[in-house]
Amino acid sequence: MSTAKGTRSTKDTTQAELGALQAALAAEHAAVYGYGVVGGRIDEARRGEARSAYDAHRARRDELARAVRDLGGRPEVSAAAYALPFAVQDSAAAVQLAADLEERVAGVYSDLVRASSGDRRRSAAEALREAAVRAVRWRGESVAFPGLAERAAPSATPAAATPSPS
Repeated sequence: MSTAKGTRSTKDTTQAELGALQAALAAEHAAVYGYGVVGGRIDEARRGEARSAYDAHRARRDELARAVRDLGGRPEVSAAAYALPFAVQDSAAAVQLAADLEERVAGVYSDLVRASSGDRRRSAAEALREAAVRAVRWRGESVAFPGLAERAAPSATPAAATPSPS
């Protein structure tokens, strides 16, 4: 293998990893926003669970922003607002939104696991596991391969909520 080809391969790998990091960061921005909505509608009995998830997503978001900068990228910024997949008018809808957020986040972390290696890959796998566990807690059921089932569905929604027009 020539040096030029090896360098290009490393550059391509870094770009793929940076793209996956940016996608995960965008999903975390959307999750933080979504949990703000969840927290406003969720029953008191599950409010602590929502707060814990909100805090976990904020921490992951900050970790991802640092990782993007470490690879020489400029971290995706949060949109002012995100379009929700459905109206959240009560606690039941808030629970559904929380489960959907976690499934979407798991999906982008599965992409990051695939695109990364070493410590970053371990961190992405841990984030995927955490999101899958939270999704199960919210939904009350699980899927065989968290983060992958959503990718196989032909009508799968994007990994992150869509920013609302400004």
